[in-house]
Amino acid sequence: MFSQVIGQAAIASRLINEAEAGRVPHALLFCGPPGSGKLALAVSFAQYLLCRHPGTDDACGTCPSCRLSTHFAHPDLHFVFPVIRYKSAENSVCDVYMDAWRKRLESGLYFDMEDWMADMKAENQQPLIYAAEAAQIQRKLSLKAAMGGQKVMVVWQPEKMNAECANKLLKLIEEPPADTHFLLASNEPGKILPTILSRTQRIDVKGVSPAFIAETLTRLHPGCEAEAVARTARGSVTAALKALDAQRDQALFLDLFILLMRLSYQRKIKEMRAWSEQMAAMGRERQKDFLAYCQRLIRENFIYNFHLPALNYMTAQEADFAKNFARFVNERNVAGIMDELELAQRDIGQNVNPKFVFFDFALKMIVLLIQ
Repeated sequence: MFSQVIGQAAIASRLINEAEAGRVPHALLFCGPPGSGKLALAVSFAQYLLCRHPGTDDACGTCPSCRLSTHFAHPDLHFVFPVIRYKSAENSVCDVYMDAWRKRLESGLYFDMEDWMADMKAENQQPLIYAAEAAQIQRKLSLKAAMGGQKVMVVWQPEKMNAECANKLLKLIEEPPADTHFLLASNEPGKILPTILSRTQRIDVKGVSPAFIAETLTRLHPGCEAEAVARTARGSVTAALKALDAQRDQALFLDLFILLMRLSYQRKIKEMRAWSEQMAAMGRERQKDFLAYCQRLIRENFIYNFHLPALNYMTAQEADFAKNFARFVNERNVAGIMDELELAQRDIGQNVNPKFVFFDFALKMIVLLIQ
């Protein structure tokens, strides 16, 4: 329901007005940055369209359709989303993963591909919407509405459709069956097949303001550093929620980063080797998260030197460390440090021995910090 959508009241109001006026396009494309609420808007609008007694600002929430939609089990509400290969491409359809998908939606409408890949246990596989899905979509939409109303197909990340699937759906999206609506939510509309893009009405969804994010975080997690987290989220509710979940990890990451910088500056090789062994004991995903965290911290410390607080996005603890450390990140070494972090991240992703990766990076920091 629209009550679950954060900071997009204007778009929600527009959608409701179009529904009340009977002017809902057959295909809507919600575009915007990750975490802005595109999927939340699409799902909430689908629930509104299926509601038997819609109100002026939301679905009623009590009719049989709403009760089914709340659990994403309405027979006329269909979902398409990227999946990993299941046995063969012909078997790789969304229905195989529908139970996991419903559980993901019930846990909240703000999540990203990383979360969904973890649900599917995707490991290194790349999720796609395979050609076999086109036949499933055509079959589902060819049937009469089970509850006598409208049918809605929500497509998450349509840019993940392979070319064969997209081409098969062209005609259906252009001329869908009566009382049928496609609601697409895309992070990268430029990657959608142009002929599909031209058959949709686009709605641009901007990032959520820090004030709305902070208000949501305070409501969900009283006592958290809501304003600081909201600023670092850069308009992404998903990123803000992940930041709260990851605060414990980030506190550890900051301690590890500070330790490495001090050991590198003091050239304590033996201790640096022990540090690299500590890093190697972490799981590979956490190692990659740490390196991504280091890249962000290096960027923020470089920007700190310009003395423009509005451009900095750091927690209080990070900002306190930057007071003394930022001067060591400057135009002479910032590009080199970032290059080494990206190289380390690539090596970890390619299963290079993490002891070697982190010790090599630590040694290079000795040279980089004195520049």
